[in-house]
Amino acid sequence: MKNNLKKYVINLIFPAFILGSITGILTGAIITLYKFCAKNVIAFSETGYEFIRNNLYLIPVVLAGLFGLAVLFYLVYKKEPRLKGGGIPSSIALMRGLISFKWLRVLVGVFFMSLTSFLVGVPLGNEGPSVLMGATLGKGTVFPLQKKHLAWRRYTITGGACAGFAIATGAPISGIVFSLEEAQHHLSPMIVIVSCFSVLFARITTELLSPLLGVSVALFPEFQVLSLSLGDVWLPLLIGVIVGLFSVAFLYGYKFISKFFNKCLKKIPLYIKIFFVFVVTFALGLCSFSYISTGHDLIVELFTEKPALVALLVLLLARSVLTLCSNTNKITGGIFLPILAVGALVASLISGVLQNYFSLSSDYHTIILVLGITACIAGTMKMPLTAILFSVEALSCHTNILYVVIVSVVAYMIPELFRMKSINDKVVDNLVKESQEGKTPIVIDTFVTVKHNSFAVGKQVRDILWPANLFVLSFKPNQNRVALIDEHGGKSLHEGDVLHIRYSTYNEAITKRDLIAIVGEQDYDEHITSKI
Repeated sequence: MKNNLKKYVINLIFPAFILGSITGILTGAIITLYKFCAKNVIAFSETGYEFIRNNLYLIPVVLAGLFGLAVLFYLVYKKEPRLKGGGIPSSIALMRGLISFKWLRVLVGVFFMSLTSFLVGVPLGNEGPSVLMGATLGKGTVFPLQKKHLAWRRYTITGGACAGFAIATGAPISGIVFSLEEAQHHLSPMIVIVSCFSVLFARITTELLSPLLGVSVALFPEFQVLSLSLGDVWLPLLIGVIVGLFSVAFLYGYKFISKFFNKCLKKIPLYIKIFFVFVVTFALGLCSFSYISTGHDLIVELFTEKPALVALLVLLLARSVLTLCSNTNKITGGIFLPILAVGALVASLISGVLQNYFSLSSDYHTIILVLGITACIAGTMKMPLTAILFSVEALSCHTNILYVVIVSVVAYMIPELFRMKSINDKVVDNLVKESQEGKTPIVIDTFVTVKHNSFAVGKQVRDILWPANLFVLSFKPNQNRVALIDEHGGKSLHEGDVLHIRYSTYNEAITKRDLIAIVGEQDYDEHITSKI
């Protein structure tokens, strides 16, 4: 018993603590600095738009500058394709082992490219880049130690992504659940431990640095939210249905816009498409800054102000289409915060209609916005658990947990009935398809042995992040022991155990390297192969 405890501490707790804490500290420091830069760039952008409104003769100069930036984006993307688009889908693909990239180049690139997007006013947020930078820092944490700790890389990548999400949104528990619900799709003690350490140390770091830089730890100020009673249960049901149907329309809209730009306009160079998005952004920004930018200030304003229904409809349409166009054309920036803004607009419409035509009290306005934002996360991003926790942590909805659960479940179920994939999963599929284009996969069916002091020793088969598309078909214990199944149905691996595995891969060298990092150095039969 004592020996097993010692192995557990040495093989799991100690490396998880060391690697998770380093990842968290680095992520907390970099993302806090990033939030400071983003805050000032966005403020400068808003001031710039106001200046141009008063000096319209500068429009040709600005258009020339936007064209130059579009060409710059195109050249940078050509050099490093992983900088394209939202950070969360790229992070998810990286966490699942579906893609790979050079961590330092992507870290620096996404930092500056996303700030440039904010300067133009493109309606994308800073949470996606924050998650991606956290993931790259997680990969960088293991980089100096990868000869001995390569198998820990995907765990620290996950921890870094969680920390990035937690710091960007001010919701640490949501960050941890995000890794389980959206990235890994299963509960694993190892993922939870590394993610918790990463988020904990990232939070401590940002708590220390934020006052020095004048950056708020929370994403939104604390709102006074009305506590609902059981007689109000109709309200989350209604909001869940409406936002759920809107989520279906939004996801269909993404599919249509993506097809239009990527197929109908396939022959048009990317820099022209990016320039088009910049020009539309600039035109809308001259009308009102509320049409563009991240949407953070718009959300805060909607909690205190009640624009006319027509104005809300125009804002909703403009922001939805422009956000989807920006994401489809792979401009660097996140889509999480813009989706929150879209959810807030839909909720404001619901609130306005109920107040104007059904005499609902204005006291319900704030809770309707909170429930609408929560439903939009659950519906468009298919993350109901993260949505529930986010509403409690970031939207001051701790007194309405039952109604938050109801609205999240209803909004999640409606896209499920239409068999809609989340917007993140659609982008991940496109990323993987692009990275595999022109390559031929092979299938390998073979046996490997768990070696002495390898990463796999003492760990459950289900808890190990195996290489992508690898399945453990059977488990044969070594001759000196009997395979014991724990109360949860799992099997711990020991030295000498033989695993029958099957995997498909586009790069056998990388898959073999990652597999050897888990089970230990050995040769195995690679000739049992077939094409898919």
